[in-house]
Amino acid sequence: MAAHNELGIWGEQCAEEYLRRKGYVILERDWKSGHRDLDIIALDGSVLVFAEVKTRRNRMFTDPETAVDYRKIRNLKMAANHYVKYRRFDGDFRFDIVSVIGQNGELEEIEHIEDAF
Repeated sequence: MAAHNELGIWGEQCAEEYLRRKGYVILERDWKSGHRDLDIIALDGSVLVFAEVKTRRNRMFTDPETAVDYRKIRNLKMAANHYVKYRRFDGDFRFDIVSVIGQNGELEEIEHIEDAF
């Protein structure tokens, strides 16, 4: 597996553990809707949360959350719409971003942006 894929998987594991510690109930990881995917789907109380995880080794070039551009947001919303219909969810939901900084299994920083878009 490519190093960037391993870094991404590690980042999603860190984000999942972080959200669990905050009391979130994790429902799904890497849920697919065609070629679109949702990194983490969780419940924060009664609110359904679609969390996009961005992992970087450092902040040298850019913050991880800036990688969530218009096209990515559009794809996330389309996949979330599919999930809500598929699961027949009838409640509030939101989109969060979890940025993870670190490498080689050493977490340097984690930031959680609730209701990011």
